Amino acid sequence: MLEKIKETASYIKTRIDLKFEIGLVLGTGLGGLINEMDIKYEMDYFNIPNFPVSTVEGHDGKLIFGILGNKKVVAMQGRFHYYEGYDMQQLVFPIRVLKQLGIQYLFLSNASGGVNPDFEIGDLMILEDHINLLPNPLIGNHLAEFGPRFPDMSNVYSPELIRRALQIAGKLGIKIKKGVYTATTGPTYETPSEYKYFRIIGSDTVGMSTVPETIVAHQIGLPCFAISIITDLGVPGKIEKITHENVQEVARKAEQKMTVIMKEIISSL
Repeated sequence: MLEKIKETASYIKTRIDLKFEIGLVLGTGLGGLINEMDIKYEMDYFNIPNFPVSTVEGHDGKLIFGILGNKKVVAMQGRFHYYEGYDMQQLVFPIRVLKQLGIQYLFLSNASGGVNPDFEIGDLMILEDHINLLPNPLIGNHLAEFGPRFPDMSNVYSPELIRRALQIAGKLGIKIKKGVYTATTGPTYETPSEYKYFRIIGSDTVGMSTVPETIVAHQIGLPCFAISIITDLGVPGKIEKITHENVQEVARKAEQKMTVIMKEIISSL
């Protein structure tokens, strides 16, 4: 695995003459942040050795290299999911590659279903914590180069980055929530009873991504910030039939607020 990671990072380095500072992972319908970048290079996933390929609508499947908030950024325009059939090592492979490219921070975004009755469709939620109902990506052979075998998870989402985000949102007058994100396998959306269960165990929102990437980034020493757009509600009395197209549309409408916050945090680093 380590050899493949280094091979992929080496391939990218020989083609891209930038030293990267920030890694971005853009979720469903959230690729618009790319429009704020001064793009220098692009690479399709299928042209990168050992890289998985996105199979989900709304995930374009490109690495984008450029400048955002005066920082050198590499952005994943599209991520990978367990429900696509990838194993966990494939799913988190790109995060390990980004670390090899030299990034110092990882920013993640997603679309999710709110189970907190105080949430509304289109709200933004900063992840303060998570509940992982996916296989743990650290299961298996351990390599010392990846960090501790048993990483502490008490502050997996950077308190400093959260503080900056809240300060920026307040200054810009953007309403923002904080909460706990629960990661499930998908690809089905939740039943009413599952929504109820997730709320009982402490969830504010539920989705199908982000947590494996965060776990691996935390293990290898990357401070993480993650933000979720609430695209549907799993709250009694507010549950409606949803489709992937609905989720993408809501995400696109709300992403400008997310984009501003992400850009301002990156600028402040």
